[in-house]
Order: sequence, then structure tokens, then C-alpha cells
Amino acid sequence: MNACRTTVLLAVAVVSAAAAAGQQTIFNVPSGDILDKARVYGEIDFAYLWNASAGTYTPRVVAGIGHQIEIGMNLNGISTPTPLQTTPTPTIKWRAYNRNGLGLLLGDDLYLPVRNKTYEIGNYFYAELTKTFRSRTRLTMGAYDSTSHVFASSNRAGGQFGIEQPINKPLTLAADWFTGSHSAGYLTPGAAIKLGSKATAFFGYEIGNSGLSRGNHLLLTELGWNFN
Repeated sequence: MNACRTTVLLAVAVVSAAAAAGQQTIFNVPSGDILDKARVYGEIDFAYLWNASAGTYTPRVVAGIGHQIEIGMNLNGISTPTPLQTTPTPTIKWRAYNRNGLGLLLGDDLYLPVRNKTYEIGNYFYAELTKTFRSRTRLTMGAYDSTSHVFASSNRAGGQFGIEQPINKPLTLAADWFTGSHSAGYLTPGAAIKLGSKATAFFGYEIGNSGLSRGNHLLLTELGWNFN
């Protein structure tokens, strides 16, 4: 396996841990949604790099605890064929303001690697604004900071953005983007399709901010389930 292919495989192995926050998300960027108190949501994410037969699997669960707060847990670092880097990631998201279509959200993810560790603890913090228009279009604009070994070997900061446009009751077109050249640095356009009252399927295509000539683009599928 050449060096370029190895680099992309390593990015695949950590992209879910770096980008898929343990809350409700657009694809990777946290969304403006907050679960109501006692509501529980589960999801399994699968990112696949077909030209290297490599993939990551990220199960997560989210619960609303009231006061515009939801908490979650990821199990990151499950990948093939690269070694497992199992990283439980507890998270919290708070919608501090929600009025007239405008929202302010603050969130934090704590990375706690337990298998094949390359660091002891990491953190991803963000703040973002959302605006929902009469057309039901919702824009997300925010900033993030990640400590060493979360998005890259050193501390990284940048912007996170998203857009969601419902087309009809089951179908929403969407895209999100993390700026920067690191393991979370992807533009992901795609769609969310409601399969019923409880299930939603997400389909996206992750396009790397760098390394496209080395194959840094992935197919992302997610299946979400509302438990109550």
C-alpha cells in the first residue's frame, strides 16, 4: 500500500471520531435541533472509501434532558481494515437562545480513547448560530476549537456551516462543511429521507478539503431511530 493510500486510510479511521458529534447533526456539523425532555434518539453512521475497501462505523445515542439541553454518547474509532481506536465520546449541546427563527447553540465533545491510544484526552468545543426562514430553509454558521489529536496532531480552530431545505414531508436536502485541512475537513452534500414516524435515512458524499487527488472522498450513510 503506497503512502498516499495509507494517509487516506488513516483519515477514514478517524473522520467519524473527529466529525460526527454525539448529538443530532446535519451530517457531521451539529444541527439546530434539541430533543425534548425524555426523548431518545439513536443512530449508526457508516463512512466508506470504496477504492481502498475501508470504512468506519459510529453508533451513537442522544437524549433530551430539558432546559433546551441534550446529551449524547458516541462510540468512535470502529474501523476496518485499520486497527480499532475505540473512543467513547460523551457530549452536550445547549440551545441558549431560540426566538423568531434565530438560535444560538453551544456544545462540547470529550474524547476518551481506551484502545490503541495515541493520546489521553481530547476536546471539541463549538458555538453556532442558526436561522430558519419562512421557506423553512435553515442556515447554520459557527466556529469550533479542537485540542491536539482530535482533528489533527495540533490544536485546530475554524468554521462550521450548514444548510437544510425541506422539499416535502419525507425529503430534506442538506449540506454541511468544516473548514480546514484535517480529519474533519469535509464538505458533505446529501439528503435526509424519513422512512416512517421513527426512522430516518441520511445519504451524503464527503469531499475532502485536501487530498482529493489521493482519493479523499467518502460515501456516508446514516440510519437514525426515534425511540419514543
